[in-house]
Amino acid sequence: MNLPNKITVARICLIPVFLIIMLVPFSWGTLTWGEYKLPVAHLAGAILFIIASTTDWIDGHFARKYNMITDLGKFLDPLADKLLVSAALIVLVDLDLMYDQSWIAIVIISREFAVTGLRLVLAGTGEVVAANQLGKIKTWAQIVAISALLLHNLPFALISLPFANITLWIALIFTIWSGLDYFIKNKEVFVNSK
Repeated sequence: MNLPNKITVARICLIPVFLIIMLVPFSWGTLTWGEYKLPVAHLAGAILFIIASTTDWIDGHFARKYNMITDLGKFLDPLADKLLVSAALIVLVDLDLMYDQSWIAIVIISREFAVTGLRLVLAGTGEVVAANQLGKIKTWAQIVAISALLLHNLPFALISLPFANITLWIALIFTIWSGLDYFIKNKEVFVNSK
């Protein structure tokens, strides 16, 4: 297993740590800015989520720079992204941090399952589909939105800017757009199936 794939596996291994930090009721206290409160556990979870998310850029950088792109990496990298994002969205719903818009989490996770299913069908025909540019933009939009939500929209809440909510909607738009793009570009799988 090459270095980029090891980094991707490390990203997957950080998911249970993130879940423990976010969901186990540690008594780490709360940071307060006026009327706004941020549990230290949520800050720690957000930092870990951001670190795990940046490994997506790091493994891709090494894979391209040193010509270490493999079929395993093409499969593992988007899978790691989907697992991390899905876990974070479920945590946000569980903690009631999605501004009563948990349906957005359902749409995003459903898209991830649908595209993963499409990838598996394509893999059955011998084709491994790497993430395209639109899919990468979608992933980063989701990461920004989830990070803002994990941080309870701080520091933007201090100036009454609904940054987390805005980025959540941007992530939703790119999620739907990139999902449709994958299916349209690979529609021959469904046309040619018997």
